[in-house]
Amino acid sequence: MVEITIKLPDMLAHAFGATPEARSQRLTEDAAVVEYRAGRLSQRQVGEMLGLDYWQTERFLAERNVPLNYSLGDLQADRATLDEVLGRP
Repeated sequence: MVEITIKLPDMLAHAFGATPEARSQRLTEDAAVVEYRAGRLSQRQVGEMLGLDYWQTERFLAERNVPLNYSLGDLQADRATLDEVLGRP
């Protein structure tokens, strides 16, 4: 992990959290959301960044009103897998 130091106005720093750890967590979460929305991070990568499992990551994104990056190709692949598992042609 890379450590960086930034200068923020006091009001903004306090809005991000009361402690340096809380501010770091908030900024990391915000960056993860921005990068996920832009398609530069996958859901798995967001979870890894934040130390969350699959379901915690789903909840984290949902609580922030972030739509899942789920393409038509993803849907077709999931349907094909489901058909295979259920023995459907």
